[in-house]
Amino acid sequence: MNPPLLDALDQSLVQALMVDGRAPFSRLAEVLGVTDQTVVRRYRRLRAEGLVRVIGLPLGQRVGLFESWVRVQCAPDAALPVAEALARRPDTAWVTLGSGGTEIHCITAARTREERDTLLLDKLPRTRRVTGISAHTILRKFSGGPARWLGLDVLAPVQVALLQEGMPRVTPEPPGPRTPHVLDEAERAMLALLRRDGRAGYPELAAASGLSETTARRRLRWLRESGILYFDVEVVPRILGFHTVATLLLTVPPARLAAVGAALGSHPELPFAAAMTGASNVLAVAVCRDTDALYTYLTERIGAVEGIQQVETIPVLRNLKRAGLLVEHDRLSDLPPAGP
Repeated sequence: MNPPLLDALDQSLVQALMVDGRAPFSRLAEVLGVTDQTVVRRYRRLRAEGLVRVIGLPLGQRVGLFESWVRVQCAPDAALPVAEALARRPDTAWVTLGSGGTEIHCITAARTREERDTLLLDKLPRTRRVTGISAHTILRKFSGGPARWLGLDVLAPVQVALLQEGMPRVTPEPPGPRTPHVLDEAERAMLALLRRDGRAGYPELAAASGLSETTARRRLRWLRESGILYFDVEVVPRILGFHTVATLLLTVPPARLAAVGAALGSHPELPFAAAMTGASNVLAVAVCRDTDALYTYLTERIGAVEGIQQVETIPVLRNLKRAGLLVEHDRLSDLPPAGP
């Protein structure tokens, strides 16, 4: 098994940021038991090398975005150029190549159904050498988004609790139909900056939004407490010792969907799982140490969940874009291959 590329302190820092991506460096240092300067130096190095990024993202359903999982089949010589073009679009995330390099997967988030349909019905079909397209609406997320990945488990429970104490408390939504929040100009400007750097300071947020620092601080806290904004950590699994990533398409009877989703949401191997439309009505991403660990997960964990009727496993060959930014600038391209 290939060892992780980050040492124990770096891994602890990454997990701490997964708990609260906006935690002050002083609080991170206190929880990790090191000096402020050590935390600042470690974080800046990881970010400068393109290994770790904290980004702020809106929760799609809270701001009225239409999220879909798109599967595109291409001729072998066209898959990479099409994937790169999709990755450059501002309305895509998690653009990956799989299935022998002829299939592209991505998540799209459109402001209107018309924007989504233009991509699916007009732009992609006209792309040279695209041989097939399918799109499925994401209905309910079981893991991913504000729920942090459970696969990295190096912090003690007391350390996680200390970090959670300093976080804004999300106000539960009342039952019944939800009215999406319409972002104003200042909020859109703040989110545009946070999408690039989730740890941007309040002076930067104030300058970008035209608000005072006090108002920008108060607005950011309100966005978090309202469940509109959350902070994610983009990290390449390989540097943490996870060398096998696969997309899983599960077929589940509707009557078992909620129970299966709850079970999958507790699996540390899945940073993302969601119900969606289509015959394969559950989408998940599995991150494992190696192929043997993926086999064990499929046979012992997935196989034990009552109600899963069928599983399609698609290895991820290449990731061109994660939640917020293109991957092409990462220095990981200079690292040796991860192996099978």
